[in-house]
Amino acid sequence: MDLRRHTHADARGLRSLLLDIHDEAYADTSDEFHSRERFSHFFDRWSAREDWVCVSGWENGEPVGYTYGSMFKPGGWWKGHLRPRDLRGSVFALSELMVVPNWRGTGRAKRIHDALLEEVTADLVALTVEIQRPRVQAMYERWSYAKVGEAKPSDDSPLYAVMARRL
Repeated sequence: MDLRRHTHADARGLRSLLLDIHDEAYADTSDEFHSRERFSHFFDRWSAREDWVCVSGWENGEPVGYTYGSMFKPGGWWKGHLRPRDLRGSVFALSELMVVPNWRGTGRAKRIHDALLEEVTADLVALTVEIQRPRVQAMYERWSYAKVGEAKPSDDSPLYAVMARRL
């Protein structure tokens, strides 16, 4: 798999591709929270951060998936959840990890994930995963993440497991 690293400067050029992958990944849901329009808002907000970084995976010139994130500001944490007192230090927020459905279960997600974190210098990495997706939460647990709480960042959002691991 070809892995490509992208920065904030590349975000505008990647936008359509990442939104298309999002649409494919969420094709099985009609929930407005997972709509392209709603996701584009989240993408624009995250990718506007100057320290935003993204890794995309490619096979034979076709996208496999991507992951992205950025550093939380000092003391920052996920909306809807208080940062646990025992999690000290700088935190990289892994905001998204999406894989095209026909590449799921092939180990590509882990390779894309690990490539993103290779150059992260934070003390911790944190992410959220929908409680309704226990298989995804179990995958992150296999990758050494631990659930540290739950969050519901907005009235119309799903309930999320907040997960973290030390780097």
